[in-house]
This record gives sequence, C-alpha cells and structure tokens, in this order.
Amino acid sequence: MPFTREVFLGLFEQYNAAVWPAQPVAYALGLLVLLSALKPYKGSGRLIAAVLAAAWIWNGVAYHMLHFATLVWAAWAFGFLFVVQGLMFLGSGVLRGRLAFRFQGGVTGWIGIGMALFAMAAYPLIGALTGQGLPRIPPFGLAPCPTAIFTLGMLLLAAPRVPMHLLVIPLLWSIVGGAVAWQIDIPQDLALPAAAALAVVLGLRKYYLSRA
Repeated sequence: MPFTREVFLGLFEQYNAAVWPAQPVAYALGLLVLLSALKPYKGSGRLIAAVLAAAWIWNGVAYHMLHFATLVWAAWAFGFLFVVQGLMFLGSGVLRGRLAFRFQGGVTGWIGIGMALFAMAAYPLIGALTGQGLPRIPPFGLAPCPTAIFTLGMLLLAAPRVPMHLLVIPLLWSIVGGAVAWQIDIPQDLALPAAAALAVVLGLRKYYLSRA
C-alpha cells in the first residue's frame, strides 16, 4: 500500500469534517430506504434506486476523486466505476422504473436486511471498538465500503429477482476494499468480501428460483 493505516484514517478525519452535516442526512436516507423496502408503496422502487444512485455518485466524486485520489492515483478509476454504478441505478431504477424492492422473508431477505443494518450500525461500532475514533470512522453512505455493503443488502431485497448486472461493480470493489482492509488492518471492511460472496450466491439462487 502507498499509505499506512494512520494516513488512511487521517484522510477520513479530514473527509468527515469536510462533508459535515452529510452524515446524519445519509442515515436518514438509509432509514427511509429500509422502511420503503419493508413497507413498499407506489414509487418506492424509484425512491430507493435514487438514493442508491446518489450514494454511489457521491462516493465516486466526493470521496474517490476529491479525497482518496490524494493518496493513490487509482482512485480516479475507482471514482469512475462508482459513478457508472450510480448511473446504472439511475437508469434502471429511476428513469425506467425497472427496480422494485420488498422484504419477502426467507434466508435471502433476512440476510439482505442484516447486511443493511450491519452497514448502518455494526460497521461504525466495530470501528469504534478497534480504536479508530469517531471522527476517523468511514461514514455510512458517504464512504465506499459501508455503502457497498448496504447496497448488496438492498439488492438481495430486489423483486422478483436480484439484478445481477448491478452486482458487478460492488463485487469488484469488494476485492479492492478487502485487500486494502487486510493490509492496513481495517477490520470492519473485511465484511465486504464476505457480503459480496453471499450476495452473488443468494442472488443466483433467487434468480433461478424465480425462473422456476
């Protein structure tokens, strides 16, 4: 890695200060997304897709291109992919209205909810318990790894089947994020590769069951 753990966490301290008060807004939108999947209504699919699109585009531009790029040049490529993911949510879910999300129970549904709650609650708690300090913890919805975990959880709630094309970029990021987390000891980010693997397996299972 071209940076140490301290440098990485220091970047998040600066980032958290720069984007405040976006953090509580991100949590409010996250809760709205979860409630909209638990109790779907007309237009809830578009709303969820719009929030996810905004989160990925924000991460691509505000985090990767404007902050992480000061540590590693590849952040420009990561930022581009994040923006592409956001535009795919915007196209499929908002403009075309082809995405629907609803909690239907079962293993896939409960794991999807679990991933989303992990990203919102357990992720920052693990950071705090491992000595990262609140200002240095990657923020939910505004940092790539918790955003990706939350997104994977929501995609498992997609109905009638998981849109597999929307798993590709989160899966690629899980490899990058997991490798960085392993090398510089960011334990909560190690959940990302596991979440991606689960999402692919359960997404394929849900896809074939819906076809059957």
